Amino acid sequence: MDNSSHILNVDFHVPFVHRLRFTSDVFGEDQAVLTNLLESSDENPARVQFWIDQNVAEGSPQLIERVKRFSNSSPDLVQRVGSIQFVPGGEEIKNDIHILERMLKVFNVCNLDRRSYIVAIGGGAVLDAVGFAVAIAHRGLRLVRIPTTTLSQADSGIGVKNSVNLFAKKNWLGTFAVPWGVINDTEMLTSLSNRDFVNGFSEAVKVSLLKSPQVFEQICVDATSICDRDMSKALPVIKASAKMHLDHITRGNDPFEMLEARPLDYGHWSAHKMETMSDFTLRHGEAVAIGVAIDTVYSSLEFGLDTAVAQRVMQCLCDLGFSLTDATLNDVDTLFRGLEEFRQHLGGRLTLTMLEDIGKPIDVHSVNRSHMLSAIEQVKAYAESRQHVN
Repeated sequence: MDNSSHILNVDFHVPFVHRLRFTSDVFGEDQAVLTNLLESSDENPARVQFWIDQNVAEGSPQLIERVKRFSNSSPDLVQRVGSIQFVPGGEEIKNDIHILERMLKVFNVCNLDRRSYIVAIGGGAVLDAVGFAVAIAHRGLRLVRIPTTTLSQADSGIGVKNSVNLFAKKNWLGTFAVPWGVINDTEMLTSLSNRDFVNGFSEAVKVSLLKSPQVFEQICVDATSICDRDMSKALPVIKASAKMHLDHITRGNDPFEMLEARPLDYGHWSAHKMETMSDFTLRHGEAVAIGVAIDTVYSSLEFGLDTAVAQRVMQCLCDLGFSLTDATLNDVDTLFRGLEEFRQHLGGRLTLTMLEDIGKPIDVHSVNRSHMLSAIEQVKAYAESRQHVN
């Protein structure tokens, strides 16, 4: 018998639909958008449970009543299962494994199944953690994300990754799962602090550097207006960033990151490490801003990126409101361990994305330590010069 008959390699493709919606007020005039996402089955109303970021609930006291009014308004279409659930916001939810256990217990007690919906309302960390619980319960419930921060609307809320932190490593425990739907709602951004409002635009800078010189230039032009919360300038940037992230996931041929390269993690090898080094007092978007600045300057030193571009990136990030400095940058030996942790998280050999030009990313597999140290010092020096000016 031909031994090859014992070996079967069969390529197959699983169809997914990524449903992204943009609304002004999802629990007000646009509530039909959410209702339409919650498909009923067997002529029964959709069984839905709401999980809300505690920080969001405290910042928007009216949200709870609005959610209740929504779920009571169409009983033939939507059935709210159990009480509205609350979870800690920020990295706290991702750092406590017992919160994950609690979420699973609630799903079980409420008899949620694979046609039940979890509507998660919160920042990126809450969407990550609740999404992970949803992904592993019954091998996957239906998740609808309503991101409440500029960061999660511009980036993480669109993604297909869910995770919690473990072993003092960011996103060590997680899975890939395509959400049933994502709703980017403008009203959700109104209660953000100025710090958290600015936070998301580092990811918009990142993805525009990878994919669109035109969007990057527009961000630079409008940066100070965005920092001042001019929504006529901020909303188009959030929408453009969301669309570019969505396009990369759905058209980039590697939604579950099986290949070496992870271009959307440009600037993240150091950002993730800075977050853990700061015990997460440094926001993700703030760390990404520093990481993007470092890798852009490094690209100018190592790969011929125009130094004027590197300067423009740092200026843009500072105009948006980022300081581009943190005490963690003073401990470069610990920071450089982030390279190995990034490699382990990715698997295989180290692969980083760098820039030859805006819109022209390249993959590299080693780091010139001297040039990287110089890049870090240049970013610190620029940040200091901006502080003196201000």
